[in-house]
Amino acid sequence: MPLSSSSTSSTKSIRRAASELERSDSTSSRFIGRRQSLIEDARKEREAAAAAAASDQIVFEKDDGKALLNLFFTLRTSKTPALSRTLKVFETFEAKIHHLETRTCRKSKDSLEGLEYFVRCELHLSDVSTLISSLKRIAEDVKTTNEVKFHWFPKKIADLDKCHHLVTKFDPDFDQEHPGFKDPAYKQRRKMIGDIAFSYKHGELIPRVEYTEEEIGTWREVYSTLRDLYATHACSEYLEAFYLLERHCGYSPDSIPQLEDVSRFLKERTGFQLRPVAGLLSARDFLASLAYRVFQCTQYIRHSSSPMHSPEPDCVHELLGHVPMLADRTFAQFSQNLGLASLGASDENIEKLSTNGEVKAYGAGLLSSYGELVHSLSDEPETREFDPEAAAVQPYQDQTYQPVYFISESFSDAKEKFRAYVTGIKRPFSVRFDPYTSSVEVLDNPLKIQAGLEGVKDELKLLTDALSVLS
Repeated sequence: MPLSSSSTSSTKSIRRAASELERSDSTSSRFIGRRQSLIEDARKEREAAAAAAASDQIVFEKDDGKALLNLFFTLRTSKTPALSRTLKVFETFEAKIHHLETRTCRKSKDSLEGLEYFVRCELHLSDVSTLISSLKRIAEDVKTTNEVKFHWFPKKIADLDKCHHLVTKFDPDFDQEHPGFKDPAYKQRRKMIGDIAFSYKHGELIPRVEYTEEEIGTWREVYSTLRDLYATHACSEYLEAFYLLERHCGYSPDSIPQLEDVSRFLKERTGFQLRPVAGLLSARDFLASLAYRVFQCTQYIRHSSSPMHSPEPDCVHELLGHVPMLADRTFAQFSQNLGLASLGASDENIEKLSTNGEVKAYGAGLLSSYGELVHSLSDEPETREFDPEAAAVQPYQDQTYQPVYFISESFSDAKEKFRAYVTGIKRPFSVRFDPYTSSVEVLDNPLKIQAGLEGVKDELKLLTDALSVLS
């Protein structure tokens, strides 16, 4: 839970805190003679090294001689209240705390209560090095960042169990315009299917849903109508995958495909896999899943009174709009690049990368909506050449067809343009996906980058040797 406070310390409390810190130091170093001198020398060396390192820390300097500092740290297990001792350091240096936030720590078994702390504070620029040095005496993993706020993101695929923040927009329980708002049976059914997603954990088989005759009837109406259009309106990559899904995954007018069957198919084709989700996911969590080649997929179906359009994602939208494209290797890589670019990005950049959980760069909404698919290829809407900068700020219509569509010559072309675009997303690190461990490595120092380059060299040599054999 994020906490905010504005702390202005009294002179009395500062003196008391300083006194306690001095008493603690003197208690831990009650030695005499040469031994005392050696310890003091070592301490001074550590403090000098810490101060030198702190001079390289990321600090925002203000005009009035103050500095804005963003810090992360974990706390050691201790008999005395570690957090209160840490906060006294900030109090001692008259640091004004603008924001204090806790989150689950990656090293939970080694840190106090399994928490990581983020503090954004303001203090005198001349005190920054000494504050960091003092903090390192009682805390671990002390580091700074130039992000205004650090956005947690999953470091391994199992962390996606924590990425399930839903957006209530278009929810049948809250949105009076939703076709199922006045249908208690539909809402109860949605809740039952949604509970599958809430209890699902990575590595488990996706539970199968026994769909009702009414649900299959809704699917049949949409499926049969759209299938007739695909031959003339869908791209060749989509058609190739769609016919394979009919052959191997039970795609037909008379049955709604099961997510587990489709997930296995995608895993073999492009390494993507499906994960059940209970509704419209937050853009940050949706994009983070793509970084691991995981697509969050709903299992419920739209209300039978409105089969040809749904304001929210449902299994028609996912299975007909998204899944066939994820079976294409180039598009799958494009989608993962989009996800990797989102990790740790600012809210503003997340908004540019997506709208309401819908990735702007591809047409899942078109391929799962008869009306919009016809509209998009008519003379009515405006078409423009795909430009990530322009597409990122183009207003997105939820309830109506889009007035503007962006066209790319190929997925490869779109991928290259997008790669150039994401270089402008400012983060204090880069990330690299490790397919062997299904984890994301944060590239925040030269040694990690060098290790990554060595791996790339090995791959390039393997491919070069293979080319030599063929020639």
